[in-house]
Formats: sequence, structure tokens, C-alpha cells
Amino acid sequence: MDLVAFLAEPLQYNFIQRGMLALILVGGINAVVGCFVVVRGMAFWGDALAHSILPGVALSYTASGGSIGSSLFLGGLGAGIFSALVIAWLTRKQELKEDSAIAIVFVTMFALGIAIISTQSSYSIDLAHILFGSINGISHDDLLIMAAMSAIVLVIIGLFYKEFLIISFDVSLAQSLKLPAEALRLLLLILVAVTIVVSLQAVGIALMLALLITPVATARLLVKRLHHMLVISSLLGIASGIVGFYASYYLDVPSGACIVLMLSALFGLVFVVQSALNRLTVRS
Repeated sequence: MDLVAFLAEPLQYNFIQRGMLALILVGGINAVVGCFVVVRGMAFWGDALAHSILPGVALSYTASGGSIGSSLFLGGLGAGIFSALVIAWLTRKQELKEDSAIAIVFVTMFALGIAIISTQSSYSIDLAHILFGSINGISHDDLLIMAAMSAIVLVIIGLFYKEFLIISFDVSLAQSLKLPAEALRLLLLILVAVTIVVSLQAVGIALMLALLITPVATARLLVKRLHHMLVISSLLGIASGIVGFYASYYLDVPSGACIVLMLSALFGLVFVVQSALNRLTVRS
């Protein structure tokens, strides 16, 4: 099979074309938001929010009779924002440590979501779709929603880029400049929640953290400046989405798993090469 035929064969189907575009969107937007998650040390936050949206998604999913669309996005987003606000409220006076609050809200919301889904007769199928995604089920309207929400996230990051940069690297400077650090932190958490909901159908809740963290961790091994990291991690996320898509099609493996494995392979390769180069530099 020649290269052109290899690349063109899956794209003859409209639903696969939509899936490919969705994976490109998901790979790019997760990498951008993930840069701020990584530099602020919020990986646990990201994982917690990804699992905490389950009750909202489950309610929307069951109420709509098992369809995935705008109601699922709204339900997941509502649950994500609610979880972020509850964690912020629990830790407002530092009476409870942040990691403890995150863990409590995370497991409570996740258990609630499973309880809601378990009331349905198609429990195992519904849970599998939500946890691992259903890329082939993305409709034209779903793709438009994903594109619109991704654009909103990028616009907000562009508008508040300097503020996010300051609170990520120098909290004392943010205080001296009288920046609303807590409000900016909540805004960033909401952006993470939006990104998670946007990516839900493509890779599901279970694999979400890899899209947020792995391309950024890989880019951080290569560059140190945040704006360089944004570009490289986005390219890695998009490239992994495309390669994972083709691997999924030809190997008949779920797309989310293929993308995550591709991201992990890239990280492992860069880590090994960087370690070898560092050892050579020390010896010389």
C-alpha cells in the first residue's frame, strides 16, 4: 500500500473525518492548558477535575437517553465548576490542606457518578463510553461545540496570559502587583474543566490526564520558556492525535489508548536522549 492510499483510506468516511478533526482539536487545546497545569504543579487538580465531572456527565447522559451532545458538555462543565468551587471553599482558610480537599471531592463526585450510571440497564456500555470515549460517535454539532469551546479557552488564555504567567512563577510578584490571584486561580481551574469536557468524547475521563500532562512534560525536557513550551507541546499533542488516529484505525485499538501510548513513547524517547546527552556533557 502506498503512502497516499494509506493516509487517504480512513478519511473516505465522514464520521472518521470528524473524529480526526476532534483529535487535532483535543491534542492542541489540552497541551496549551496543560502547560499552566504543569508549571503550577496542578497535575492532581487536573486528574481530580477529570473524574469529578462524572456526575454531571452521567446525569446528562442518562437524561438524554444515552446521547452525547450539548447537554453532556453542559452537565460536565457544571459538575467541574462546582467541584472547583467546593475545593476552593474547603481550603479558603487553610483549615484543610488542598490535596486532602481535592481527594475528598474527587472520590465523592466519582462515586456519585458511578451510582447514577448504575441505575441504567446498559450500565457497562454507558460507563465504557464515558470513561474511554467514543470518537466515532462525534456528530457535526458536537464538533462545532468542541471548536467553539476550544476557541473560547484560547481567547481567555490570550487575554490573561501575562497574569497566568505571573501567578504560575512568582506569587509574591502577583501580590505586589495586587493581582487577584485567587480569582485567576479559579479562572484557570474553570478553563481546565472546560478543556476536560471538550476532550471527553475523544478520549474519555480515564485517559484525560495524559493529554494534559504528557506533551507538556515532554516539551519541558526540550525548552524552558513557557511560550516555547506552549508551541512545542501543542505540536506534540496534535501530532500524537493524528498518529494515534491512524494506529487506532489500522490496529483496531481504541483511539484514546493509541494517543496516550504515542505520547508516552515520545516522552520516553526524549527522556532517554536527554539523559544520554546530559551524561555526555558531564563527562566532557
